[in-house]
Amino acid sequence: MKSSEEDILIEFKDFGFKYTAQSEPTLYNINLSIRRGEKILICGPSGCGKSTLAHCINGLIPASYSGEATGELILDGKSFRDLDIFKLSKFVGTVLQDSDGQFIGLTVGEDIAFALENDNVSLKDMKERVLETSAMTGIRSSLLSHAPHQLSGGQKQRVALAGVMVDDVNVLLFDEPLANLDPATGKKTIDLIDKIQKKTGTTVIIIEHRLEDVLYRDVDRVVLMNEGRIISDSTPQALLCSDLLKKYGIREPLYITALKYAGVELSEDMKPQRIDRLVLSEQMKKKVVNWFESVPHAPEKKKEKVILQAKGIQFSYESEGPKVLDGVDFELREGEMMSIVGKNGAGKSTFSKLICGFEKPQKGVFTLNGRDLSEMSIKERADHIGYVMQNPNQMISKPLIREEVSLGLVLKSSLTREEIDRKVDEILKICGLYPFRNWPVSALSYGQKKRVTIASILATDPEIIILDEPTAGQDFRHYTEIMEFLKELNSRGIIIVLITHDMHLMLEYCSRAAIFSDGGIIADKSCEEVLTDRELVDRASLKETSLSELSRICGIPDDSDFIRRFILTDREVRK
Repeated sequence: MKSSEEDILIEFKDFGFKYTAQSEPTLYNINLSIRRGEKILICGPSGCGKSTLAHCINGLIPASYSGEATGELILDGKSFRDLDIFKLSKFVGTVLQDSDGQFIGLTVGEDIAFALENDNVSLKDMKERVLETSAMTGIRSSLLSHAPHQLSGGQKQRVALAGVMVDDVNVLLFDEPLANLDPATGKKTIDLIDKIQKKTGTTVIIIEHRLEDVLYRDVDRVVLMNEGRIISDSTPQALLCSDLLKKYGIREPLYITALKYAGVELSEDMKPQRIDRLVLSEQMKKKVVNWFESVPHAPEKKKEKVILQAKGIQFSYESEGPKVLDGVDFELREGEMMSIVGKNGAGKSTFSKLICGFEKPQKGVFTLNGRDLSEMSIKERADHIGYVMQNPNQMISKPLIREEVSLGLVLKSSLTREEIDRKVDEILKICGLYPFRNWPVSALSYGQKKRVTIASILATDPEIIILDEPTAGQDFRHYTEIMEFLKELNSRGIIIVLITHDMHLMLEYCSRAAIFSDGGIIADKSCEEVLTDRELVDRASLKETSLSELSRICGIPDDSDFIRRFILTDREVRK
């Protein structure tokens, strides 16, 4: 049953927008209605305009980003031209991708109460509302006195959410809420959003690349954008049964791709939105089994010689503080591409900083080709090991993109200026940054800055490259470009280490995974074996892949082998 016009909360009418600094519009002829209480997913490749659309809704356009708007945007019956950002902050609560950039208070309680303080709410009422909102978002009362920056990624998300919910907003807008979260925490975040939306009836808008992870819980509609236009506005079922996701570079849920490889024709009555509701006939299951049996086994890879080795590594940030790492043993072998995974705070990034020399272990030793790394300075290590940090803002030191990417070559290379420029252009093209080569870094999005830092390290040709969340915030096309480039480097003998929360990435590109948990490595084995070990998945805050569930639905007992053969097929198809 269709809702009446009175139920429409947000309406774009032939809306367009062009930033002052750009010659062409970012949004064209947008016509979109969002009703009260709806949950909407907006997806599309990087640069498609989805963030700009969000900025129009929450008032950052024109408050922070100036430009020219055409058409009309109606928010709760009022034109956006008549609303300033202060009025809109009471209407739309935005939870940013980077929670750290959203915190204001010195403690969790202060941060949640910030909007209430601005409204001169009495102290008694303020405390009651903070406790009520923190309970609704799953924040323990004992955490209210903690500093927000001391919390885990998932806890930070909850604090950011509570900070906007405390003011009774009409719309909750999430900008890539899963980008920096481990798989289990991301799943809990989607659960939390779903629970709050059902309990409060608040309109929810989610902007996210990770389509399958968001569709773990129901959404009403998926809006697909490309090049500033709305390509599709439909139910998840209708979208998944079309070829639009593949056409516009959005990753399909893995089980959907597997069904297509098996020759199963999708229809809406199969309920394809969620694997736990998927309806397959016996004939369809047989098709999946036949496809599985037709894919050959992958050949066993022989073990190469050890290049980097860690023995008995122990580390804590304070002399008497808790051990972040305790007795870690680890090996990197010649020519491999592997991943380091585990929950937020498990010690993955700390371990990488120790390898690079940014921190020193209290006990244990690292060796590179048999040489003790403690004998090398950070600069000497950098000649062999490149490190791309998780937060791009911590790496960038030059104002212009070209200057940043060429910095390492200028400092350590005997190349001519022309040779440096040629190499920088090649790297910028691979990383999808060539059109922005003369832009200031400050004009880029979080995901684009991430690509700049990857490009700056790739330009220096290290023996080992460690990348901390290399694809966070990237759409599928740029994700694939970066990963295929890393794969090419790997095929030339460069060792690639990926610290990641992306289980898809781990499965697709890595031969093995080291699982960090509770200060140590609790498993080191093939990626398929990791994600089919339920006890290990739970302990390390990972997430079982939907391929395992599809395997069980179709009666295939070895889900590890099913995943392995899917990856083989997927690699061949994508070639």
